[in-house]
Amino acid sequence: MGIGIRRGVVRRICRGGIHAATGALLSVPPLVVALTVTPPAWPPALRFPVFGLALCAVVGAMGVPRAARRGSVRLANRLLDAGLPAPAAPATHRSPAGRWVNRARTSAYLAAHMALGTTVTAVAALALFAAVLFPSVWLDGGGPVAVFGTTVRVPSGPPGLWTAAVCAGSLALGCAVAAGGAVAARSPARALLGHRAAERLAAVEKQRDLLARRNRLAQELHDSIGHTLTAATIQAAVAGELMDSDPVAARRALTSIEETSRAAMDDLDHVLGVLRARQSDTAPQRTLTDLGPLTERVREAGTGLHVETSGDLDKVPAAVSREAYRIIQEGLTNALRHGTRSAAGAEAGSGISLRVAARDGWLEVTLTNPVDAAAPFRPGRTARGNGLTGVAERVRLLRGELSAGADGEQGTRWRLAARIPLRSTP
Repeated sequence: MGIGIRRGVVRRICRGGIHAATGALLSVPPLVVALTVTPPAWPPALRFPVFGLALCAVVGAMGVPRAARRGSVRLANRLLDAGLPAPAAPATHRSPAGRWVNRARTSAYLAAHMALGTTVTAVAALALFAAVLFPSVWLDGGGPVAVFGTTVRVPSGPPGLWTAAVCAGSLALGCAVAAGGAVAARSPARALLGHRAAERLAAVEKQRDLLARRNRLAQELHDSIGHTLTAATIQAAVAGELMDSDPVAARRALTSIEETSRAAMDDLDHVLGVLRARQSDTAPQRTLTDLGPLTERVREAGTGLHVETSGDLDKVPAAVSREAYRIIQEGLTNALRHGTRSAAGAEAGSGISLRVAARDGWLEVTLTNPVDAAAPFRPGRTARGNGLTGVAERVRLLRGELSAGADGEQGTRWRLAARIPLRSTP
């Protein structure tokens, strides 16, 4: 443990020294330019103001490139453990003025970095010089040493042993100044290189949008894959029952399983592609115009389904059409999972009934299916009760109305009804 602590202290001292040295090196170009534009022949009353203006102009120009801010952030995180976030992208700034504010803040940080780095480097260099000078003079037989206008005589022999204490003290001073400089530089780094309030707000909004998109993708994956797996399971059961008595129908069921599985893989590829932050090869955005393949898969599962549409569904707004498709998909999935299955050729009233109507500024979706009267379906009875919750959330976001519950005599049918205004947006 003690060795780890000592290593940590040495690491902090080394990082502080490197940070101070970079500040001192950065100060060289501005000083050279400022000295160049102020000839010694100028009178002091003119030379010093021009020198200061030139110095400020060069430091200000150094903070303009975005690379200067990125490099400063990386350096502060690496050497000062400042924990700064990556610089905000230009698109997150509310106005071009915000970018210039950050450039000014970068220039201010560079000025502080140069001033502090030059000071720390100078003090640490003097301490190191003293740590080497006094013992060297003592070992060389003693003699006078000029220090800041005064003369210090170093005696030879044992009386000059105090130079060892000076050496140790100077080294400790240099290390303390290097470590202290790093601690002192951390506060201006966080204040001038960190995000402003507007940038923090933009970052929070971006994270919120990302989470909302991921939640939406999770809901779409639940709806799409859940429907496909339910239909495929029922089709597999039908194929097993008909394998001997009706091989042709069994083969049709197996073919339908293959097709629905491919559709599920397309949906899965789309969702995973977005979650991996890359462009997916497929981007299914199914709408009410895709009801045909959806209802056909339900019929191929061996369930009677009666579909009735009215109005011009092609003119339903895209957002409403997409969400309505997902609502119908989830409703059919629940009907297949929890309802009683009737033969495909049974009368319309005995199987699933779907009615979709666009009229008077509203989209109306009504879905009913038979359930076992002895054990009618109740939302939340199983661990898979997220479907109806997702439907309710979609309808709520579209500012619509939803009702779901037992219908008919003795609760033998389940009815899901959604009414959505056509002018709603998600």
